[in-house]
Amino acid sequence: MTKFLLSLHVLAAIVAIGPVTVAASMFPPAVRRAGADVAGVGAVRLLHRICRVYSGLGLAVPLFGFATAAAMGVLGNAWLIASITMTTVAAGVLIAFVLPRQDELLGQLDAEQPVERSSTAQLAMFTGIFNLLWATVTVLMIVRPGSTTGA
Repeated sequence: MTKFLLSLHVLAAIVAIGPVTVAASMFPPAVRRAGADVAGVGAVRLLHRICRVYSGLGLAVPLFGFATAAAMGVLGNAWLIASITMTTVAAGVLIAFVLPRQDELLGQLDAEQPVERSSTAQLAMFTGIFNLLWATVTVLMIVRPGSTTGA
């Protein structure tokens, strides 16, 4: 059962978190290029939709993660607690900073208002923090200090 849960956890991370990290990273430059171009605004709207929808699907990642950790008996391990903390912070960054700023920039494009480069740079910074947190969690999940995998 542990291998099955772990497989679901990893698949959920790849399928749900992967698209969010890529689409969120593509969003700021897409906004800069879009301007009043209808096709460009459509691409920005699509990237935002990917971020919103897949972030919702991303809730499966910690759910399967907790089930896997419980089955493995590692819920109290420091590396897992650190991973849970970073996952929570990453979700907070996405919910509090990335998605709302994407909404604001998309609203500016829809209203044909000029978008300041500092706005896209700030969004890129928050997106980078989100991506760095997820990369760190991924490394912790692979390395797992004290693991018995021998890796």
